[in-house]
Parts: sequence; C-alpha cells; structure tokens
Amino acid sequence: MATFVDRVVLHVQAGDGGHGCVSIHREKFKPLGGPDGGNGGHGGSVALVVDPQVHTLLDFHFRPRVKAENGKGGAGSNRDGANGEDLVLRVPDGTVVSTPDGEVIADLVGEGTTVVIAQGGRGGRGNAALANTKRKAPGFAELGEPGELRDIVLELKSVADVGLVGFPSAGKSSLISVLSAARPKIADYPFTTLVPNLGVVRADDHTFTIADVPGLIPGAATGKGLGLQFLRHIERTAVLVHVVDTATLEPGRDPVADIDAIEAELAAYGGLEDRPRIVVLNKIDVPDGQDLADIVRPDLEARGYRVFEVSAVTRQGLRELTYALAELVEQQRKAAPPPERTRIVIRPTAVDDTGFTLEKAPDGAYVVRGKPERWVRQTNFDNDEAVGYLADRLARLGVEEALAKAGAEPGVTVRIGTHEFDWQPTLYAGEEFVPGHRGTDYRIEGPSTRVPAAERKAARKARRQPYEEAEAASREAGGAPSTGSVDAAGDGED
Repeated sequence: MATFVDRVVLHVQAGDGGHGCVSIHREKFKPLGGPDGGNGGHGGSVALVVDPQVHTLLDFHFRPRVKAENGKGGAGSNRDGANGEDLVLRVPDGTVVSTPDGEVIADLVGEGTTVVIAQGGRGGRGNAALANTKRKAPGFAELGEPGELRDIVLELKSVADVGLVGFPSAGKSSLISVLSAARPKIADYPFTTLVPNLGVVRADDHTFTIADVPGLIPGAATGKGLGLQFLRHIERTAVLVHVVDTATLEPGRDPVADIDAIEAELAAYGGLEDRPRIVVLNKIDVPDGQDLADIVRPDLEARGYRVFEVSAVTRQGLRELTYALAELVEQQRKAAPPPERTRIVIRPTAVDDTGFTLEKAPDGAYVVRGKPERWVRQTNFDNDEAVGYLADRLARLGVEEALAKAGAEPGVTVRIGTHEFDWQPTLYAGEEFVPGHRGTDYRIEGPSTRVPAAERKAARKARRQPYEEAEAASREAGGAPSTGSVDAAGDGED
C-alpha cells in the first residue's frame, strides 16, 4: 500500500473564546466593592508551517479533523482566563492551500513559511471591563466568540529541480534509484508508480533534487487515469527529462511517438513551455534497445533535444547525464529572479468606514454585516441588560440611522449574523440612558406601572402647599408655627 498522500481535505476549527465573568466584589466593611469579573481568554488559532522534515500529507489523511484549544473563562477578583494554545500543523514544502471551490488561499514554499487558516475566537469581556460612569456595576458580561470553522484542501506539488516524465515502465524509477539515494519500487514486470519519488543528486559542488513523476498516458491533462494528480508535481521543476524506453515490446511504440504524446499532454496542461528539455534513451543495455537508440537519435537531435543514452542497470552514460543536469539546473537558478521576502501589507481603515454595511435581502429583511456580527455573537440574550447594551452600541454605531435612511419601517426584520430582530426604533433612540437594577433594562421589560419621579414630586408639593401657606400666615400674625399632623393622603416621603 502506498504511504505517500499528496491531497487531503482538512476540517479545521479554531478555539472558542472564553466567557467573561459577572462578579461583584464582596468584603467585610466594603459594601460597595464594585464589579471585579475578569475577561475570558482568546481561543487558539490554527496555522500551517512548512517543515523540511515532512514529505507527505499522510498524517492528515488519517486525522482529517483538527481543533485548537479553547480559551478559559474569566473569574472573580479580576482574574482573566488563559488564552488557548495555537495549533501549528507542519506541512511539506510546496503545499498549496485552497478552498473546496478551488480558490487558492496560500502557496507554501520555503522553510518556515506560515499562514493562519482559522482565527481563534475573542474572549468576552467581564463586567469589570464593561463598567463606566453611567453603568457602574454591570450585571452582565460578554460571551466568548466562537472560533472560525472551515474546510480546506491541501495539495502537495513537489519542489524539485528536475522532473522525470515518460510512459509507464519507461525506467524512471530505476533511473532515480541509481542517480540518488531514493529507493522506489522496482520490478521485472510492467507496472506504473502510483506515487512520486524524490531524490537528491550530488555532482561535485552542485546539489539538486530530482522527482520521478508517475507514468503519464494520453489524455492525462484532461484527468484520464491519475494524470492531473501526477502533472501537478512537475509544475515547479526547472528541467524536464523525457525518459524513453528503447526496449519496449509493445507494438506501434517508438521513442519519437512517445515524446510527441507526452509533449501534447504537457502543452494541454499548460505553463511548462519555457522549461528546458533533455531526452534520455534508457535500457541501451538490451541489444535491440541500443539499435533503436542509434536510429532515433539523429531525429531527436534535429528537433533540438540534447540526447543521452543510458542504462540504469549497467550505469552506462549516467555520469554525463548527471553533469548535464547539474549544469542546466545551475543555469536556471541563476536566471531565476532572486527570492523576495514576504511583504507585510498594512491596510488602514478608510476614513469613511462606518464599521458595518447594510443591504436588503430578497425576502425583505435588512442584513447588517461587519462589527455588529461580532457584537451579536458575544451577547447573552437571556440577560435583558446585555440586550439593552447591544442596542445602545448599535445606535451609537449608526445602525438605527442607516435603517431609517434605507426606508425601514418599524417591525421590519433585521438580520445580524444568525439572529433576527423586529426593529422598533422607539425603544433605542441612542439618548442618554440611566440603567436600573443589575441584569434588567426597563426599555425591554415593557411599560412600567411606576409613577415617574417628576409626577411624584409634583404631588408631594401639592399636598404640602396648604401647610406651607398656613405656616406663612401664622408667622405674619406673630403666632406660633402650626404643628398639625400629616394628611392621611400623604405618602410619608417628605
């Protein structure tokens, strides 16, 4: 069974943020200790990093689901929760990260190249961090934000200087086994390699890598057989080597026709026209193979190919081939542009960025995206005070005003993230709000039966007015002040 895996679908989930804590400090002789709920820790992120010691995606094939550590919740006495540990996945050099739809996320080439593919959730703030001059003792805290969940596709495109291409059983595996220390499967019966083999070749002071690409067949560029899986491993090669079997016993096969068929597939795949080519006529240790090599060599040289006659069994011609490949690789390396460091792109927030967008959905609902989506995820809707705080934040951000300008009518559905609301602009006008009891918000509880403070004050003044007038008249007459009892209708508040 092959142990080389070059394509996997990975299900990754970042860690969730820890919840903030609701706590009021209580200590003897300190009746007004104030809020002391700590913040929740951030969830761990999932990142991919290139490790030269990893050569296959086999580990992810058997473990396709990975999850980072969650953040810890906050606690009282201003104790913040611990952050979740990031999960770092090590992948081979040449791994391409894409979405299931085929959109490329990152092309990981070079040792240490890192990309974060799932961002951990933010930790929720505790009530100590939410306190301000108006809301001095909040009765709520923010929830931890869920970590990012996504599916990605990892494809390995071997990073090699030389790629060996050819029909099945042309001798590519035998050739790479004698040129390098690679030990691919080799047998005395026709078969094709199912996985690419990678070897390191040294020629004096030159060192380069060589890849044995599994055998190609006509139609490989359109997906016939395993063509697309094989062809992607030669995209990064600097030199292409046509390995031709000169001792084949199949009728109708000849080296020139084999090369033409492979070139047609390479042209159909695209992007390989500028790579230099070398033709290797293999198996000249067989008498018929040497005769055929002598016949086709002039035709191949007339086409501009450099032709080498070799035998992987007797090692004839391998020295000349090795030095020729080293020379071509060195030329390609010098001609290639120098590698540039990854540029850090800083995108400042636009001056007119409101932090959210508003659009009308086909079903008539108004959809709000941006900052409010995170705020909604971190709101505990079982706590009325938390809901009121969310409403105030949306009003200050300008969501209320934007809905009104967009023509939204009271009662219309407003969708933020996974939550839907019936918009009632009269509840949240953004005016100054004085909170009541912890965990409650009278704007959400509905109309109150309690008489407003201004009316109660006016009623007390009206009840006291007769006594004040009587006292004033008594003082003018020089008499003693009245000491009558309070009217039975009074509420005793004066």
